[in-house]
Amino acid sequence: MEVKIGITNIAREVSIEPEMSSASVEDAVTAAVRDGVPLRLTDAKGRVVLVPAAAIGYVDIGEPNKGRVGFGA
Repeated sequence: MEVKIGITNIAREVSIEPEMSSASVEDAVTAAVRDGVPLRLTDAKGRVVLVPAAAIGYVDIGEPNKGRVGFGA
């Protein structure tokens, strides 16, 4: 699953593929915004992304990876 994070005043979004479920990512984002603590996500390769809660513009949580059928799979 791909998660895209839009940061205020930054042109590029941050893209990460965490091993967490979409519900866990949503809970982490909600807690960060509610409590004012940085959003912390880790991907499968161990890369850590920290985003200050005040700088979060949007978070796009993609659907889980499914098997593709057809060309380009």
